[in-house]
Parts: sequence; structure tokens; C-alpha cells
Amino acid sequence: MTNSSATLRVMLPAPLAEAYDYLPADGEKPHIGAFVEVPFGGRSLIGVVWGAGKGDVPENKLKHIIRTLDLPLVPDTSRAFIDWVAAYTLTPTGAVLKMMFGSAKLIEPKKKDAFACPVFNSDFHQPELSADQKSAAQILSDNVKSQKYSATLLDGVTGSGKTEVFCEAIAECIRQGKQALVLLPEIAMTAALINRFTARFGARPIEWHSGLSEKQRRLHWQAIVKGEAQFILGARSALFLPYPNLGLIVVDEEHEAAYKQEEGVIYHGRDMAVARAHLGNIPIILSSATPSLETLFNLRQGKYGHVQLRERFGKATMPDIKLVDMRAHKMSAQEFISPPLFAGLQETIATGQQAMLFLNRRGYAPLTLCRGCGHRLQCPQCTSWLTEHKQSGRLHCHHCNYTMKLPEKCPSCEAVGKFAACGPGVERIAEEVTKRLPEARFAIMASDTLENPQAAQDLVDKMAKRELDILIGTQIMAKGYHFPSLTLVGVVDGDLGLAGGDPRAAERTFQLLQQMAGRSGRGKDAGRVMLQTTAPDHAVMKAIVKGDRDAFMDTELSEREAYHLPPFWRLASLTVSGEDKIAVIRAADHLASTAPQNQNLRILGPAPAPFAMLRGRYRHRLMIQAPRGTNLSAVLRGWLSTVKLPRNLRLLVDIDPYSFL
Repeated sequence: MTNSSATLRVMLPAPLAEAYDYLPADGEKPHIGAFVEVPFGGRSLIGVVWGAGKGDVPENKLKHIIRTLDLPLVPDTSRAFIDWVAAYTLTPTGAVLKMMFGSAKLIEPKKKDAFACPVFNSDFHQPELSADQKSAAQILSDNVKSQKYSATLLDGVTGSGKTEVFCEAIAECIRQGKQALVLLPEIAMTAALINRFTARFGARPIEWHSGLSEKQRRLHWQAIVKGEAQFILGARSALFLPYPNLGLIVVDEEHEAAYKQEEGVIYHGRDMAVARAHLGNIPIILSSATPSLETLFNLRQGKYGHVQLRERFGKATMPDIKLVDMRAHKMSAQEFISPPLFAGLQETIATGQQAMLFLNRRGYAPLTLCRGCGHRLQCPQCTSWLTEHKQSGRLHCHHCNYTMKLPEKCPSCEAVGKFAACGPGVERIAEEVTKRLPEARFAIMASDTLENPQAAQDLVDKMAKRELDILIGTQIMAKGYHFPSLTLVGVVDGDLGLAGGDPRAAERTFQLLQQMAGRSGRGKDAGRVMLQTTAPDHAVMKAIVKGDRDAFMDTELSEREAYHLPPFWRLASLTVSGEDKIAVIRAADHLASTAPQNQNLRILGPAPAPFAMLRGRYRHRLMIQAPRGTNLSAVLRGWLSTVKLPRNLRLLVDIDPYSFL
């Protein structure tokens, strides 16, 4: 066998669980953490030296490293983080490494590349802070000065100025000569925040998200890995970059479900950010007006610090919230805006103020059916109804992107002209506004109407210039936007998120409605919220009206504990999928039969997933419950190592699932 000291293990950015042994090139031996080019399977790949070789392969069967790239070493903390995420999520280490740099296209500079990394001035423009803001900012800045791990919840009502507060912590990080990372749940938010950060620090933050061009990604990656970029603003994937001198992580809107990645490497960006901060021994700030139950639980367990902003900044007050009981109003089948909300819109526009209509449903109508036989148009690849989009003139599946034109005749009864759109989407609300308020200037703000972050910023600018009277949209409008002249928020269907049996339904609905309500009355004029509901006595609706978040969350925590749900118990889901339904069912049954006989584990299922077919694949799922403190990843790793599925089936493992669809 080979002398292990003479070989090096190289981890490759591919779905590989182990690193491979290589011999150094003649005359050099790269350091651990070096980027190297190696031969692999008839081609060459860029990998990272992960450690000394195992020495279990004869030397005459080993290949040599081709070359060492002229790049800084991947820090020990970054490699430890990648190993930790792989172990926690039961993902091949190489797949996690791929998120750090992807391919040679990203890390190999080109001759024409030129990038002047911005210089940030921590004292460029220090805004006037309130007494509460100053106190909160001092605590967070002191955490940065300590240069050790701490996790702090920055808990402030909407409009309280949380961004200005955590900017002071960023400023301290810059003074320390370290890198600061701010994570956002949606790239649509980047344009608005970039303007605020640029005004505060005198330079534009370095961005990292999927909306960048290949050249931008290459230039930004180079600046980050060399330590030239001091302030980085990014989506959850930015967490995996090899920062040489990271000193602070901020997770903005930490409660957002968008931090959960559901495909590829399945992880929750907020939770992985806390792990990254802990491994790097640096502070992390979790910012939200509606913290997640997991964060509140950790706060009460003493794991997180707590900084509160109880009042809005300046003279702004919290909006008045009223419920509109839809059972008390008779409306036509084509109307979805109740008389009280319509009157509120008329009054708001007449006084020169702005309004927002919120419905968390894209497109024109969520369901199209035949009035002759009741046939519903469904996606052929998913257990999902097709959504009509009038702007594109097609029916869309929001899960697999399948589209089709509306058929001239029903495929079931062959009746012609019998299809009817059922229920509203934002396009249908816009149509109603056009008919009932023809003079109103409006725009639609939804994920499928915004091509990039700049498109979102363009709408924000139009609102700021008062070129719009009404903004109609989905949950994307709740992402921290500040509209000073917006005084009315109308929620078209406040009950929409409560159906479906999701254990997080009440929490998510409360958070979303509270965030939407928070868009109103952030300027000098008082705001109001009109929330249409058919369940005014529901706990979520009562809590929203009373503004009693803590009491609502206490009730939710009690229910979670009673039903052995997170954050009191651990959860994992195992989903078997394939094109052969019978094979999927048999494999899921076999998987359940091999479950470890552990009294602490509860195995639920297998059963069809709520979306029993997704993208042409049948899906059966098992849910695993375990007491908090259980090393669920290790338990599953041992269990699944004994199971071998047919090659035409896939097994998707989700530790701590966030979506139950």
C-alpha cells in the first residue's frame, strides 16, 4: 500500500461521499485547503485538498494532481462546515462542496476581468437613532467586538428600524477589518436593501444570488475568497462561500420559509447559519418582527440573546386592524372585494393615499372546471390543479412549470365553451379593480411578474413617487418594503393559509398577516388593515386584531408539545419516488419494515405524500418523530445503510422538514 503521508485526499464538487487519494505533482505538495486540478473519469475537475491520503490504494493505481491553483486556501472552518452540513443532512460531502464554488468557470479568472472591490466606510452616514435603537445597537456591536460566538434575536415590530440597528453591528464588523454577511430569504429584496446599505456605508455591497450573471458571480466569488469583499448581501447559498475572515452573520426575516431549500442539498438556511457562526466562533443576528417558533423556543431555553424594539421609529404608530366577516356580506360570484374594503379603497384613493391588496395566490384563477360535467383541469405530471394566467393566456402548473392553452372543449364530456374560472388569483383581483375603480392606477407584484430584483425595485420606486394608487400582490409584498404613503392594507382572503393540515399553518398565517399589516401606516399618516375572513373567531384572527403575538405563540408551543412536534420533538421525512407506482409503494413498505426497533422513534406511514405525484413521479412518504436531543441524522444513517432501493427509484431525506407537501 501507499505511504499515506505521500498522498493527499481531494474532495470533488460532485455527489461523492468520500474524497479520493492522489499523488502530488512532481516538485510540489499542496497544503490542505488548496484548490487543485485532478484527473477524474477521463476528464479533469477542480477540487479541494481535504487532508492526508488514506494510503489504502496501491501507488501504481493512483493518479497525480495536475496543478495547484493560485488561490487562497479554503479555511479550516469552511471545510468543517461542509463536513458538518453533509453529515447533518445525509448528503454526499462533494454535493455540499459544489455549493461553495460549483465549477472551474467560477474560480478561474479571465484576462479581461477587472473588478474594483468597493471600500466601505463604517461611519459614512450614521442615521439618528432612537434611544431604544441605540441601546439595541450597542448590545449587537459589543457582541461583534467580543469576537466570539453568540446568537441574538433582534425582535422589533414592523417599522421599528431593525435594519438601521443591525447596520451598526455591520459597521463594527467593518471597523474590526472582518467580513459581514447579510442573508435574505428572497432575491427580490436585494435591490431595496442595497440602496439602503449603499447610503449607510458609501458603497454597494457585494451580492451573491442566482440573479447574477456568470461574470458577476466569478468576480464576486474572487473578491470574497480573497478577503477583499467586506460586506456581502446574499441568498441562503452565500452561506457556503469560503470566507477567509468572516466576523458577523445577519439573517434578515429569519422566520421566512424561503430559507428552506427543498431540492438538491436539503437544508434550512437559518439553522445552517447558526451552525456556521458556532463553528466559526462569531456572532449571528436573527432579525424578525414575527420570529419563528423554533427561534422563540431557543430564546426561552437560554440559547439565544434577546434585543427588542417595541415601538415604530419616529412618530409612526401601529395600524388599526379590523376583521371583515365575509359571511355577513352578499356579493356576486365575480366580486371578491367586500363592500367595507371597497369603501376603504375609495376613501384612501380620494385622499391621495395608497393602498395594498393582498392575496397569496398567483395568476387569475386557481381552478378551471367544466360547468357541464364538473371535470377539473389538472396537471398531467402533478397532483395539482392548473392555474389560469390571463397575462400569458395559458394554464400553468406552479410545481413543474407545465403549461397548456385552455382547451376549446372539455376532454371528459366534450362540451364546448363550458369551462369556468373558479376562485380568485391576483390577476382576477386586478380585473375587479379595473372594473370597479377604473381611474385607479395599480400594478401587480408577484414572483411570476418580477423578472429580477430590479423589477421589484421599479415597483417600489413607483410607489415612492406616488405613481400608483394600489399595489396588488402576493406574499412577496411583505418582504420588508417601506411605503410611506401606504395607509390601507386589504387582505382579500385571510383564511387561505389555514387549510390543509400543515402543523405550521397557523404560525405561518399569523406571521404573513402580521407582516402584511406592518406595511400600513409607516409614514406620518395612521394606517389601517381590513382583513376579510370567514372565520373571525379563529385563534389567528383574534391574535392579529389584539396584536398579542406572545400569547398566540405560547398557545402554538403548547400544541406542538402535546403532539410531539418541533421544536419539542425532532422530525425527518423519507420520500420514495419513481415513475412506477407499484414499485414506489413496495419500496416504501420495505423501508418501513426495516425501521430500527427503537422505543424513542415513531414511524408514521408510509402513505402517499400530499402531492402524490410531482413532476411525473409517484411519491410515498414516511415521517419519523424522535425526542429532542436525538441524533436523528446518525439514526437514519445507520438505518438507511442497510437498505438498497432499485436504481429507478429515489429516496429523498429531509431532516427537520419545513414543508409537508
